[in-house]
Amino acid sequence: MSLDLRGLNPAPVTPFTQDGEVDHQAMAKLGQWLAGHDGVKSLVVLGHAGEGTFLTQDEQVATIAHLVEAVDVPVIAGITGEGTHVAVEEAKRAVAAGAEAALVYPSHGWLRFGYQQGAPQERYRAIYEEAGLPCILFQYPDVTKANYDLDTQLEIAAQPGVFATKNGVRNMRRWDTEIPVLRRENPDLQILSCHDEYLLHTMFDVDGLLVGYGNIAPEPLLELIAAGKAQDYAAARAVHDRLLPVTKAVYHRGSHMEGTVALKLALKALGVLENATVRSPLIDLSTEAEEEIVQALRSANLV
Repeated sequence: MSLDLRGLNPAPVTPFTQDGEVDHQAMAKLGQWLAGHDGVKSLVVLGHAGEGTFLTQDEQVATIAHLVEAVDVPVIAGITGEGTHVAVEEAKRAVAAGAEAALVYPSHGWLRFGYQQGAPQERYRAIYEEAGLPCILFQYPDVTKANYDLDTQLEIAAQPGVFATKNGVRNMRRWDTEIPVLRRENPDLQILSCHDEYLLHTMFDVDGLLVGYGNIAPEPLLELIAAGKAQDYAAARAVHDRLLPVTKAVYHRGSHMEGTVALKLALKALGVLENATVRSPLIDLSTEAEEEIVQALRSANLV
């Protein structure tokens, strides 16, 4: 039986100690706080928000294992390894650590060079068949060469073991035309938006959210999901407008990568994390940016 992700699925950041080591105690505190919200269906670690590719293999395994012990919701692991064999071995380690599903990232070489037809399908097949890990189809932004055309999405979605899709195409023309086809052709496929900065537009077509934004605004995002499912635009718009200063402070930055730094600063302001330490190549934001984030949280009544 596949996991039920129809709700909010935060992608928690990975806290570090002041000297740069993974802080499992702080991660447990963050995970327990998030999982304590009714409607949070899973926690997704080792992705972009979690600086997953900046951790060693041992750190990745330990992060999964410690969080599994700390929370009562399923833990899903980002699988980011370059090459199918490497990704399968990563998935096997995730299974051994207690992960219940995989968010399957594209092979990163595809970002620059594109992919051969059939290669993404093989990546998902191998992870499910060889590691036994159910898979979430991850659709990358349209501006990259690692996003999948509709036929590729449909073929992956129809494969055994693929039970959900996290769509971050960030092209609303493609969203509006492709999501209905995915829904029609695969009625059981759980459709999750990861458009942190386009939540209002995508909220009426989905079963839930899989977002880094879930770190800092779980309650409003749960309200937004409920409004979307009720097709209540006015209620959804009210949540969107309330959060817009936070969205701007966290995600309307020079690089989407800065969003992880901003999330940690926000969690520090919320009192959930003691510090906002990040790993290179991420760089701390300015004190002015930190104050902007704090003021945005205040304006949204989050702190």
